[in-house]
Amino acid sequence: MDARNISDLLITLPSGKEFAMTRSFDAPRELVFEAWTRPEHVRRWWGGCNEMAMTVCEIDLRVGGAWRYVLRTPDGQEHGFGGVYREIVPPTRLVYTMIYDPYPDNGALTTVLFEDRDGRTHITETVRHQTTEARDAHFKSGVEAGAHETYTRLENYLATMKQR
Repeated sequence: MDARNISDLLITLPSGKEFAMTRSFDAPRELVFEAWTRPEHVRRWWGGCNEMAMTVCEIDLRVGGAWRYVLRTPDGQEHGFGGVYREIVPPTRLVYTMIYDPYPDNGALTTVLFEDRDGRTHITETVRHQTTEARDAHFKSGVEAGAHETYTRLENYLATMKQR
C-alpha cells in the first residue's frame, strides 16, 4: 500500500521507515501553527479518541525544549507521549522527537510542515521511525482512525479560534 485516503486525510508511506499524513485546514497557517504549539489550544483537540481526557499538556516551545501529553481513558489507564523540539520555524515547520511511554527505546522523529495554499493551510506530518518494524507497528495501531478524528477536532477548534 502506497497511499490511503480517509475523507480528507491522505496517508502515504514515503519510505521504509516513514509514514506521512497530509490534510488541508480552512484557516491561515499562523492560526494552525498557534493551535499546534500552545497548550491552551492543544488540550482542546489533540489525541486519538473522543473518550480520552488530556490530563497533562506541557509545551516548552524552543529548540531543546520538551513537550509532554498524557491521555486518560475512561477506565483510568494513562497513555503518555513526549519528546524534544529539534527545529522550530514559525509558522512553517516543526521538528521534534516523539516517544510513547510504553516503548521508550522506540522513538520517532516527527516533521510537520505548514504550507499556505490559497488561504488554507496544508499540513504534512511525517513520522520517521528507527526501523520498518516500528513504523509498521505504529501504522497498524490505529493511527489512521486516530489521526482522522484528531484532525477533524482540530478543524472544528480552528473554526472557534477564527471567530475571536
